[in-house]
Amino acid sequence: MRKISAVSSTFALLMATPAIAQDTQTAEYPSPNAIVEAAPPSDWVTIAPSDLLVMDLAPDAQGNPRRVIIQLMPEPFSQGWIRNIRKLAAARWWDGTSINRVQDNYVVQWGDASEKKALPEGLETVPESEYLSKLTPIDSESSNIYNSDPVSDATEAYRDDLYGKSLFGLGWPLGSGNNSLWPIHCYGAVGVGRNYSPDTGSGAELYTVIGHAPRHLDRNIAVVGRIVEGIEHLSSLPRGKGQLGFYEDASKRVPITSLRLGDALAEDAPPAFEYLDTNSAIFAKYADARANRRDPFFIKPAGGADICNIPVPVRRVTGE
Repeated sequence: MRKISAVSSTFALLMATPAIAQDTQTAEYPSPNAIVEAAPPSDWVTIAPSDLLVMDLAPDAQGNPRRVIIQLMPEPFSQGWIRNIRKLAAARWWDGTSINRVQDNYVVQWGDASEKKALPEGLETVPESEYLSKLTPIDSESSNIYNSDPVSDATEAYRDDLYGKSLFGLGWPLGSGNNSLWPIHCYGAVGVGRNYSPDTGSGAELYTVIGHAPRHLDRNIAVVGRIVEGIEHLSSLPRGKGQLGFYEDASKRVPITSLRLGDALAEDAPPAFEYLDTNSAIFAKYADARANRRDPFFIKPAGGADICNIPVPVRRVTGE
C-alpha cells in the first residue's frame, strides 16, 4: 500500500511559506498547472481499469455521446460498498436506470427511480462503522498521523478544521481523528445514497457532488469514489423542480444506457488514467502553489487553502 502523507490541511498548508510568498516582486513562481505538467513520469500512479466505473448516458439533444468515468476508492476505505458496486456493475444492474435528481449546488443522483428493480443476490449489508477506517497511531506523541502501512516521514504541520484534521493519502483527500481516517466530500466525490440510520445503502443508489463541498456529510454517508472525467455531463443537467431536486416529470430523467467496470468494456482498450502521487515532492510543491498563488495574476497569496481546493491531479493516458 502506498504511503499516507500529512502534506496538507484544510486551513494551513506548508505554513513556513508565507515569508516566501511576500517576495513575489523579486521572483517568478510557476502556476500549479505548470508544476503538474513538469512532474516526471515516476510521480504518476496508474489507476487499474478494474478500479474505474464507466457510465454511458443517452446522447444529448445534439446526438453527442455522454460518458462519465469514476475512480473507486482504494483499500481500506468503503470496501463493503465497493464490493457491492462491483457486483451491481457485473450484473449490468444500472443499464436502463436513470439520473433522477439534480439539486443545484449540491448533488446529482442516479439509480432505479421506481425503487422496484430487484437487486443482485449476495450484496452485503455494510455497518455504519465502515464509514471510518480504524488505523494505528504511529507515535503516541504524534497521534494526528495514522496509517496501516509504513507512514510518510513528512513533517509539514496541519491543523484542525470543523470536520477534523485533513491530509492526503493514497491519492485522496482524507479526514482524520480519534485513530481513524475517512474519505471526504469534495467536488466530484461519489457517494452512496441511503435511508435513515441504521440503513447505509447498498451502493445501487449513487450521487456525485456538483457544488460547494458538503463536508457535513463526511462520516454520515459512504464516499466510494470520484469522477475523473465527464462530470460536465452531470453538472450541466437541468435542475430538478421537485423536493431535493428530484425530477417530478419522468421525461426529464436521463437514461443510463450502460455502466461497466473499466476492465469489462467491450472496447479493445479500456480507458487509462493516472494520478499524481500525493506523497511526492512535486505534489507538495503543487499543493503549496494552490495555497499560496504567486504567479502573475495574483496580488496577495492566501497563505492556506481548503483541502477541497487542492484537487489531486488526474490525467488520461493516451497511446503512443
